[in-house]
Amino acid sequence: MKTNIITIFAFLFVAVVSHTSFAQGKTVKANIKVFGNCGMCKERIETALDQGGVKLASWDTKTKNLEVVYNSKKITEQQIHELIAGVGHDTDKVKAKNEVYAKLPFCCLYRDHDHSGMKDDKHSNH
Repeated sequence: MKTNIITIFAFLFVAVVSHTSFAQGKTVKANIKVFGNCGMCKERIETALDQGGVKLASWDTKTKNLEVVYNSKKITEQQIHELIAGVGHDTDKVKAKNEVYAKLPFCCLYRDHDHSGMKDDKHSNH
């Protein structure tokens, strides 16, 4: 009887550990080109990825590179591109809708405006 109870507990333990490991999914790191200009853009892009499954999102204003670490069982890279485009920023795979892009502040408009004379430090506090 004691052996049966130990066997049952051992089986349950293995089943729970196996299920937990399987459910955690795969952590993936991706680098995505995201267009924008300033600190306001950075905040908007990173906030858009404050979603379940995204562990880290860091966008560099100079390189336009977004480093994102996410759980591929909870969110896909395509969904990440769509979330960013949804707040007005083009990625290397998804273009933001013109209506959404047009609502961005002037300093954040990256498609048709030359902001080369603006210093980013003026925009980092937006």
